[in-house]
Amino acid sequence: MKITVSAPSGLEGVVKRELYKLTGLDSKAVDGRLSIEGDIKTVALLNLNMRTASRVYITVGSFKAVTFDELFDEISKLSFEQYLDKTSKITVYSDIFESKLNSIQAVSSVCKKAICKRLESVYGCSLKESGFNHKVEISIRRDYVTVNINTSGEPLHKRGYRTSVGDAPIKENVASCLLDLSVWNKSKTLVDLFCGSGTILIEAGMILKNIPSGLNRDFDFLHFEKFDVSFYEQMIKDAKDNVVKPNCIRLYGYDIEESQIKLARAHAKKAGVADVVYFECKDMREYSSNEEYGVIVTNPPYGERISDRNEIVRLYRDFGKVYKNLKNWSVFAITPVSDFERLFGKKADKKRKIYNGRLECTYYSMLGAKPPKKI
Repeated sequence: MKITVSAPSGLEGVVKRELYKLTGLDSKAVDGRLSIEGDIKTVALLNLNMRTASRVYITVGSFKAVTFDELFDEISKLSFEQYLDKTSKITVYSDIFESKLNSIQAVSSVCKKAICKRLESVYGCSLKESGFNHKVEISIRRDYVTVNINTSGEPLHKRGYRTSVGDAPIKENVASCLLDLSVWNKSKTLVDLFCGSGTILIEAGMILKNIPSGLNRDFDFLHFEKFDVSFYEQMIKDAKDNVVKPNCIRLYGYDIEESQIKLARAHAKKAGVADVVYFECKDMREYSSNEEYGVIVTNPPYGERISDRNEIVRLYRDFGKVYKNLKNWSVFAITPVSDFERLFGKKADKKRKIYNGRLECTYYSMLGAKPPKKI
């Protein structure tokens, strides 16, 4: 069957790399989505392990439709019985872009009726819809319709460890993307000087300990009546057996607000990484390190946390001064502040547009010298 993974806007390439790493299958990004062929075990593998994706879907079919009659007829031809039982509850969601069929409510209603007609015809009975709620998503792009069944349920960024959030939080999967786009790896020291509720460092801690991103949460596919998911218990056991414990702490987070640090520590404990991440209430301006090489990945304050422009100017300038004293270090910062480079005092080696929620930001990469290769 066709399996489709959705990616955060601007980060399709990162998701594509992770998808290939997990499955060995290449894919092409189309409208923020990447597709591969697989089975229910592939669905489970991706939901459990993908750190960068937004959701995992089963794609039932696709076609062109410009009238509601065409939409109904084409939906009725799709083999929903492969995925939905006669007791399945069905909820239809629609998303439309530049199409002749432009009423979300009408599209959802027509598709629901067509799906029910197909299933009633196949099963030879009226649908009770007393079972699990299957979420069918209809995407129409320039009259081209794609029909997906959501296998994740809640978005994959909801790992389960972040019960509360501070101001201007960054989504967990976006934080993992930022780490992937940096030069950090398991052997390097990682620092977040504006750690907030700790998301970036907790994601790094899960990578460090080899904890799957979905280890402690539920997924919709586990409740699909048409699939035998008894294998998942062993998949979870194997994942837990593969968790490792590094010998030393290389992840450090600092924030000026004590409430944020308390939140970060609580999140780290729930995620199972409190033993590899160190959090401290500390002003960024006081930071220094004797280490010659290191990496800073951070989401510095703006917007909700700082509404005063003059304060942003002072903070970003002081951030740049701190960085000048960190010999050979690399900095990766995401912010919507357009003159970040001028305030920071250094031109970025790379810049990338990334959305933090609906806010368009730029991810600035300042690369330090590479450590000498060990002989």
